[in-house]
Amino acid sequence: MDADGISELGAAKVPLVSNQQQQRVRRPPRKLKPSRLQDVDFRSVDERMAAGRALRKHCPRSSHAAWKPFRGRDPLAQLKESDATRLPWLVPVRHERMSESPFAFLRGTPFAMARDLAHTPHSGLRSQICGDAHLSNFGLFGTPERNLIFDLNDFDETLPGPFEWDVKRLAASFVVAAKQNDLGGRCGRKAARKAVESYRLMMRELTTKNLLEVWSLHVDAKQLQRSASEDTAKLAAEAVEKAKRHTSAHAVEKLTVERNGQRHLAYQPPLLFPLTAVKMDVSSEELERRIKQLTVGYLESLDGAVRDLCLRYQRKEWGFKVVGVGSVGLQAYVVLCEGNGGNDPLVLQLKEAKASVLEPYLGPSDAKSAGERVVVGQRRMQAFSDLFLGWTEVEGMGSFYVRQLRDMKGSLDAEKMEAPVFLDYAEACGATLARAHARTGDAALIAGYLGTCDHFDEAIADFACAYSDQVEEDYARFIESLAKNAQALTHGL
Repeated sequence: MDADGISELGAAKVPLVSNQQQQRVRRPPRKLKPSRLQDVDFRSVDERMAAGRALRKHCPRSSHAAWKPFRGRDPLAQLKESDATRLPWLVPVRHERMSESPFAFLRGTPFAMARDLAHTPHSGLRSQICGDAHLSNFGLFGTPERNLIFDLNDFDETLPGPFEWDVKRLAASFVVAAKQNDLGGRCGRKAARKAVESYRLMMRELTTKNLLEVWSLHVDAKQLQRSASEDTAKLAAEAVEKAKRHTSAHAVEKLTVERNGQRHLAYQPPLLFPLTAVKMDVSSEELERRIKQLTVGYLESLDGAVRDLCLRYQRKEWGFKVVGVGSVGLQAYVVLCEGNGGNDPLVLQLKEAKASVLEPYLGPSDAKSAGERVVVGQRRMQAFSDLFLGWTEVEGMGSFYVRQLRDMKGSLDAEKMEAPVFLDYAEACGATLARAHARTGDAALIAGYLGTCDHFDEAIADFACAYSDQVEEDYARFIESLAKNAQALTHGL
């Protein structure tokens, strides 16, 4: 690595190696009570389903179809506020990724939809929700037993909340993505409706299952292939084979270079670089103290047996790696570790966790830290969670959650889907979301509210179409603002 490369990034751009503290995170108003799961109802299944049906009186299923912008709605102002809490040198990268399409904009602005959903009717039925349940946040990953399953895979915004908020975001994402993929709004509406119908039917099926049975339910990759059409099975098979290759060894191959017989993280600023590439305005002793504090906090969050396993891995190198769309600008570190020799790598990811975008409307999390909130929420919703999943924090730097990087992770590429495959995928996502909600929510109450006819399906499909138009309008304003900013910058030079 040359000296010029080291000087590019500067001293105060990575909080771990700088005396500059993280920018303050906006906290929800203290007057809001903590967001918690619904109280357990010990009435019979029939009684709870009847109670769910009774909720339609104060929140008719048809009311969920409505979407109308409210006074003061300004997603771009929200984006500016969100940017102020990010690493400044990555904000342009964030904007660039969001500018790719309306769907990318939707992915990058969960805070905007959270505020919008707070202005829509809700049933009052709560479960642990994802908070960002768009179609790209479902995929394949490996269980601790090294089996591939299909499930939700992003929980940065998770919090107890109204189940329909996740359903609405999922449905809207299908309409936005369908238009982007030239499948058309009509196909998008069908996909949205299919996802909601699948959610409703699965939730009803779960009402009669034992709690332990619901908790352990999952869809493995082979089952996903068997239950789908021929075209969908083919695309799923490709995703499975790709996921099987996404191991720590593969991550090492993609993220590192070899020097003097040793593997080192590659230098690809600003998206990837080892921390040794950054000029530090803290001493090496202070850096080691912070890393030790992060490590100790992480180990304390783990089960004792997993902690013992972690201690058998030797830390080789820390780096910074930009990930995702909505997460760009947050701290995201990778740790290259080595187990039983050089052919036994482990790559861990530390990703910064902030307050959920749902908290201003639902109340603060009752977790001790944002990292713990993410981890507990993930364990509540996923059938199986990463063996190394944990959390940690450092005063002045922030809170983090930790997981393996690229551990048999894969996804079905929505951009390659023809209409029939797109509909199959919508059905799989809807059923998966229902299973995730039923782990902490009351399936009988929710199923009673949803009913056996398609009133809720149609209402959410109507909402999804109306909201997709809103996303496209917001996206156009965003692109216009980027152009104006670029023009102003050019004139200022």
